[in-house]
Amino acid sequence: MEKMYYSIGEVAQILGESTSLVRFWSTTFSDFIKPVRNKKGNRLFTAEDLATYKTIHHLVKERGLTLEGTKKRLKDNKEGEDRTVDIIASLNSIKSQLAEIKDMMG
Repeated sequence: MEKMYYSIGEVAQILGESTSLVRFWSTTFSDFIKPVRNKKGNRLFTAEDLATYKTIHHLVKERGLTLEGTKKRLKDNKEGEDRTVDIIASLNSIKSQLAEIKDMMG
């Protein structure tokens, strides 16, 4: 079952990045990421925010887009056609499952 909210530390761990980078992206991409705050003032992110973070991570870290280029890409992609991140995650999952099956057989 998917969580309702993710802490900044959990988002950072999922992305394999620092919490300071997650915080920076939260501010930089405030049009796309809208964290809620708990009583302590900590940022909490929804599953939709997490998906946006994964897309940002893919575009900036893997594709090499600038922050402005990434903002433009996200803005132009309002309908969510850019599902490259989801496809890559699915393929990596299939790859690891196949590797496990190969290890069991051989």
